[in-house]
Amino acid sequence: MEISKFQGEYRFLSNFWFATVEFDGLIYKSVEHAYQAAKTLDQDIRLKIRDLNSPGDAKRFAKTFKLRSDWEQVKLEIMEDLVRQKFTNHSYLCKRLLGTEGFELIEGNTWNDTFWGVCNGKGENNLGKILMKVRKEIKQHRKLRLKDGDI
Repeated sequence: MEISKFQGEYRFLSNFWFATVEFDGLIYKSVEHAYQAAKTLDQDIRLKIRDLNSPGDAKRFAKTFKLRSDWEQVKLEIMEDLVRQKFTNHSYLCKRLLGTEGFELIEGNTWNDTFWGVCNGKGENNLGKILMKVRKEIKQHRKLRLKDGDI
């Protein structure tokens, strides 16, 4: 079983879902805002991205500046941290993510993103993998808490 698109009832899995996260001391409106801001080390640009209205605006604005030199080395780790925050800091999102248990999460798209998702059957699905990793961590953490509570 799989969830192949982060739309409709599964829109909450998208990085465009409004849920605050923190990156380098700034609070952003969504994972997408923070992720796009992380692409630069320029604090003024980060502040501009933070204040943009929509995740789409943040993504479009990020195409206007030069990426930080270590971006390819750090982008997966940054995304994982931001996604983890989204689902561990917002209990209603945590419950919804846990509700996808048993489903493979696939960030299906039509915009040819084969790094974070899958387009036309091809792609690495790194966002889906991160979501499933975070889901597993949350589930394991809850089991440990229950065991500790029995003591």
